[in-house]
Amino acid sequence: MPRERRAARRVLALLVAPCLALAVAAPTARAAACDQDRERCLDGRRLLYWYGYGLGVHPFTTPEAVRRQLTDNFRLFPVSGSCPGRVRTGDTCDLLGANPVRVESAAGDHLQIATLPGHDLGNGLHIRFTFTRSLGFHYLDVAAWQDRETDCTRQVLCGAASRAGAWALWQVLASTLTVSAWAA
Repeated sequence: MPRERRAARRVLALLVAPCLALAVAAPTARAAACDQDRERCLDGRRLLYWYGYGLGVHPFTTPEAVRRQLTDNFRLFPVSGSCPGRVRTGDTCDLLGANPVRVESAAGDHLQIATLPGHDLGNGLHIRFTFTRSLGFHYLDVAAWQDRETDCTRQVLCGAASRAGAWALWQVLASTLTVSAWAA
């Protein structure tokens, strides 16, 4: 994460900590690039959305521990479907509604999945969940990008509905992790 963004999060945390010590804090900046080839997802055509959520104050929990909490207890994922309770890099499974995905990466501070042929949203959609912490405040940034346009992303209404649904779905995930992070 760029130094300016880390500094902005620290300043925010210092300003709101006395008032919001137990509340959920909103992130001030975006996480690092969603994959190693930054342009792949941030070129505007392929980036579908990038949402940030506050996970509250967890002063003794690392971002990696929150990610492990999710990947080791994948039933916390709001649409876990028939996926196993523990997911690892390389695993494939069906999310709710028989939507196949592959776990592209589950390491360090992030989980990244990709849709496979047969997924309702189309093949080649990547979603990265990145966990960060600043002065005890935890954050979840969710970025989604596509390899190529799908039938849904070509249509304005379908694309907008998909982004709105994703925002609400990842809000549910953030709310769940706000509580479960205490056990991480």
